[in-house]
Amino acid sequence: MISFVFDYSGGCHPRILELLQETNHVETAIFDEDQYCQRARELIKEACQAAEADVHFIASGTLTNLTVISAALRPYQAVLSTEQAHIATNETGAIEAVGHRVITYPTADGKMKPEMIYAAAGKYTSVMHTQPKLVFVSQSTELGTVYTKAELTALAEACKECGYYLYLDGARLGYALAVEGNDLWLPDIAQLCDIFYIGGNKVGALIGEAVVIVNPELKVGFRHVMKQKGALLAKGRLLGIQFIGLFENDLYLSIGKNAIVQAALIKEACRQKGYRLLVDSPSNMLFPVWPYVVIAQLQEKYNLGAVTRVDDDYGSVRLLTSWATKLEDTQALCSDLLRLT
Repeated sequence: MISFVFDYSGGCHPRILELLQETNHVETAIFDEDQYCQRARELIKEACQAAEADVHFIASGTLTNLTVISAALRPYQAVLSTEQAHIATNETGAIEAVGHRVITYPTADGKMKPEMIYAAAGKYTSVMHTQPKLVFVSQSTELGTVYTKAELTALAEACKECGYYLYLDGARLGYALAVEGNDLWLPDIAQLCDIFYIGGNKVGALIGEAVVIVNPELKVGFRHVMKQKGALLAKGRLLGIQFIGLFENDLYLSIGKNAIVQAALIKEACRQKGYRLLVDSPSNMLFPVWPYVVIAQLQEKYNLGAVTRVDDDYGSVRLLTSWATKLEDTQALCSDLLRLT
C-alpha cells in the first residue's frame, strides 16, 4: 500500500543516519550538554540570526507543546488558539491535563487573527476568569495554510499590546519554508515570536524538535521544567546530532521542496478532473474533495488520510506528502485519480 497519511511515517534523511553512525561510539556528556548539541545550537542561532536565543532539544511535538506551555504559564493562565490547533485536537488534552485551559476560536483557514486576540483581552478581565497569556499558532497550520510575514507581524503586535506571549509550533515549518512565494523566514519568526520550535520529526529527522526561546522571561527555569516533564533526554546528543545534519549546508531550507512539488502534482490532477480543494493550501497538506466511490477505489491501493463528510456524494480526504515522497508514487495516485469515475 502506498501511503499519503503522514509526513513522518518513514525514517530519516540519509545524511542524518550517516552522522548518527559516525558518532555512535563517541562518549559525550549526558542530557544535552555535549559538543553535538552545542554545535547544533550555534547552527540554529545562526540560521535564525538570534545570537542571544536559548535552544533546547525535545523528542516530540506534543511533549514540546506541553513543556513550553507549562513553563510559560502561571496556574491560572490559559492559551488562545484556533479550534483546529494541534493542542486542541490531537494531544489527548495534554495542556488541560496540567491545568491550563485552551480557549479556541473557529476559523475557515486554520489561522489566528488579531481580532481574536483583542476580543480575548477585552473579555477575560475579571479575577473570576481564566486569564489568557499565550497565543498558539502553527506554521504550517493544521489545515495546511501558511502565515505570511504581514500576518505574523499583525499577531505579534496584538500580542504585545495585550501582554501575551506568541508561541509558534513549527512541526511542519520546513514545508512552509519551501512554499513558493513564502516570505516568512527563520529570522522573521525569531524577531516576531517569544518562543517557537523547529520541527524535525516531520521534516527529515528520525526524532526531535528544537525549541528556540527569544524572550528572556521564558528562559528562566526552562530546563527544570524539561526535566520535570520528562523532556530532558539522557542521551540528548541523539537530537543534537540530527539538527547538525539538518542545519549544516542549509539542508533544512531545502528538504521540504520535494513535498511541495509532490503536493502540487496532486492539486493539478484534481484541477484536471474538476475536483475542488476544501482548503486552499499551498503546503504539503491537502484536502481534496472526491466522490465516495472514487475514494473507495483508491483505498484499495493507497493508504489515505481521514475522510470528512462534505455531502451525500463527496468527502474531503486529508493527504500528506513529505520530503521522502517518491515521484512514482505520486504519479501513480494522479494517474488513478484521473482514470477513475
